[in-house]
Amino acid sequence: VRGGAPTQALQPTSLQVAENDFITILGPSGCGKSTLLRIVAGLDTPTSGRVLLDGATVDGPGADRGMVFQSYTLFPWLTIRENVCFGLRERNMGRADQDERAKYWLAKVGLTGFENHYPKQLSGGMQQRTAIARALANDPKILLLDEPFGALDNQTRSLMQELLLSIWETDRKTILFVTH
Repeated sequence: VRGGAPTQALQPTSLQVAENDFITILGPSGCGKSTLLRIVAGLDTPTSGRVLLDGATVDGPGADRGMVFQSYTLFPWLTIRENVCFGLRERNMGRADQDERAKYWLAKVGLTGFENHYPKQLSGGMQQRTAIARALANDPKILLLDEPFGALDNQTRSLMQELLLSIWETDRKTILFVTH
């Protein structure tokens, strides 16, 4: 805060996450859950302490961490397939490999047949499944989810939770999941 005392968004926290862990960070609004996740993602910088991923210090965003936000963070001018391929294209992956990976993840999240649609043509649940596919297409070491189902209705939320558990079980992903 300018001219005032700084706000402590997060108490000192120590957390060790093993490969294929599924860790849920639960707490009321304003307790620092999202701040912790953003620090792990490299989107925010801690004022003290550090985050290590496989022994390397996290000092900014990286493809080794996939982030899915509560709001649908898709590029509206890109098709669903192009959204999923975005990070792969940025990493200069070949087009055939991009298409193969997008096809796999879109099938995994139940969006086969919607590859050429734009985000505005999809429901909220479908947009969030696209965001999850986009994060997973980069094959991150850890998937970070910040209340990704908060804006969904109960039925869609339940289906998305089942989908996430299925991905965790079959694809052996390490997951940090923030919810209230």
